[in-house]
Amino acid sequence: MPDGASAADRPSTSHLVLIPSYNTGSRLLTTVAEACRHWLPVWVVIDGSTDGGGEALAARRREDAGVRVLRRDRNGGKGAAVLDGLREAAARGFSHVLVMDADGQHPASSISEFMAQSRAHPDAMILGVPVFDPNAPRLRVIGRRISNAWANLETLGAIGDSLFGFRVYPVAPLLAIMDSSRWMRGFDFDVEAAVRLSWSGVPAINRPTPVLYFRAEEGGVSHFRYVRDNLLLTAMHARLMAGFMRRLPRLLGRRIRSSRR
Repeated sequence: MPDGASAADRPSTSHLVLIPSYNTGSRLLTTVAEACRHWLPVWVVIDGSTDGGGEALAARRREDAGVRVLRRDRNGGKGAAVLDGLREAAARGFSHVLVMDADGQHPASSISEFMAQSRAHPDAMILGVPVFDPNAPRLRVIGRRISNAWANLETLGAIGDSLFGFRVYPVAPLLAIMDSSRWMRGFDFDVEAAVRLSWSGVPAINRPTPVLYFRAEEGGVSHFRYVRDNLLLTAMHARLMAGFMRRLPRLLGRRIRSSRR
């Protein structure tokens, strides 16, 4: 928090941390505790989990009023969980959410920096660009370059990284996009949210951010399925490219006007 105050001293009324979670095991409690050290409030959306994480967090909430737990009866995917959080955030008057994963890969220590950027640029989305540690799976690091290349084309280079989910979003424009579409409910959420917000005129501020990968024996959890999720990304980029071609004249016009300012 700015001015040396702790998160508990100065809980925000405009920005909150939103953590979607599906069966992330013991890492969930650690992630929430770390997030609370740097920001309040922290909301967690339990996306149909069966690992008891929601119950453990409910006990924590009795100790910390800054933590709120939302529950989905059935697993619907990351985007569906984020959408539930966005709707509730809008109803409670929040203007921005920082979305981070529940598995400990995203750095809670960067929350305050990202929130400060968002407050300085409230019309923008603040996007993390991963700085990988040596333990990052090489296949994942190389594979994401393909999605990033497509997203760079689809946004004329606005997006630093299309898949990294540590981001601050303005609630109103993202909620409007998601409510108008049947997509963006699963693993495709991160890419499509950034691309479609860029199309709608929301500027992107890209910030390098460290990312950690944990082995299974360290409590690491991954629901990524290489074949299934890459097929989903391929279909999504085909859909986005069709939308990009329709929007290309308008996007180029916006880019030209911006360069003249």
